[in-house]
Amino acid sequence: MTDTTILVIGTYDTKNDELEFMAGKIRAQGGAVLTMDVSVLGDPEKPTDYSKHAVAEAGGRSIREAIDSGSEHVAMQIMSDGACALAQRLNDGGHINGVIILGGTMGTDLALDVCQTLPIGLPKYMVSTVSFSALIPAERLSPDIQMILWAGGLYGLNAICKSSLAQAAGAVLGAARAAEPVVGAGRPTVGITSLGTSCLKYIKTLKPELEARGYEVAVFHAMGMGGMAFEQIAAQNGFVCVMDFAGCELGNLLAGSVVNAGRDRHRAAGRAGIPQIVAPGCMDLIDFAGWQEIPERFQDRPIHTHNKLVKNTFYNADERRDIARELNERLGESPAPTQLIIPNGGIEEWDRPGGDCHDPEGLAAFLDELRSTVAPSVKATEIDAHINDPEFCTTALNIFDAWVAEGAVPAAKSN
Repeated sequence: MTDTTILVIGTYDTKNDELEFMAGKIRAQGGAVLTMDVSVLGDPEKPTDYSKHAVAEAGGRSIREAIDSGSEHVAMQIMSDGACALAQRLNDGGHINGVIILGGTMGTDLALDVCQTLPIGLPKYMVSTVSFSALIPAERLSPDIQMILWAGGLYGLNAICKSSLAQAAGAVLGAARAAEPVVGAGRPTVGITSLGTSCLKYIKTLKPELEARGYEVAVFHAMGMGGMAFEQIAAQNGFVCVMDFAGCELGNLLAGSVVNAGRDRHRAAGRAGIPQIVAPGCMDLIDFAGWQEIPERFQDRPIHTHNKLVKNTFYNADERRDIARELNERLGESPAPTQLIIPNGGIEEWDRPGGDCHDPEGLAAFLDELRSTVAPSVKATEIDAHINDPEFCTTALNIFDAWVAEGAVPAAKSN
């Protein structure tokens, strides 16, 4: 018997050999397997643990509806909805320790949905003919998804595709055996967003101070996937409080940059009722992927090449006002305690006098809009200091300590 079970998902009518090959590899290493068929038209060679009928019904539909739709897209969306519901049910019941999904573009579309449905920390592996392709936008990726290219395997088994399938089977089983719980695993956790310490320095002070108070501190790199992970864990109630001090992903979203964390950035903590302390760190910068063409409206501005992966420019005053209003609108949706710190001295290291992003008029416009559009449910605290000055950290910690004293944030045992 084994205590590690992997859910294997795919269209067993057309990819039975490949799926069974992976399942066999998992079993040969001592793992257990549950199989789920997401076919529509055909039937597998032998029954799966969860038939295509069970999958469709889990999403409140039927295979007949999928067939009668006359659309591959509609049919696979029916199967995707059912696969998501069934996989979530299996995970919630403690029946699976990981998932592996195989497919071409249709199967990949379904796989991305399933992986986003399952919580961070559950190993999830996608074996796809389009892994790492530009067809897959960042917002479709779950933060901890693993992918491998299904090379040479579009039709049938061969030595090349067996190599990919075997690696994937071993990887998901190994990950499931080594995985540790994310939520509720140890000390209460504070989630903090930041960038590198050359730009935002507060983490050097906040992390040891919070740890001394008995809290675990998780710092997320706010460059797209980091923000997505932050939001997903917040949605799982994985934090007792958040300090969301790097908001550049929201501006990137509005500017059309691929370096964003999806449409719901700055919303998950509020929806989950988690107290949040927020500051507008780096919300003057636009981050673009190194390979991304700069939109025409930004091409007359100075471009800073950070490295081969990232390049930056900055917003004008009107754009900064738009971002300030959008941030405040999102924070105002939260029913939980929410406090906005407005650092009047600047919001990232490069906007200091002499820095590449020094723009007093742009900063003034941003801060003015931030002050004037604060939602009634949000408390704002202004400080005459830069976000990288000691006063900023002192202010954030004072708010945090007051919430602990009030019971809004659970107390932790001091080290």
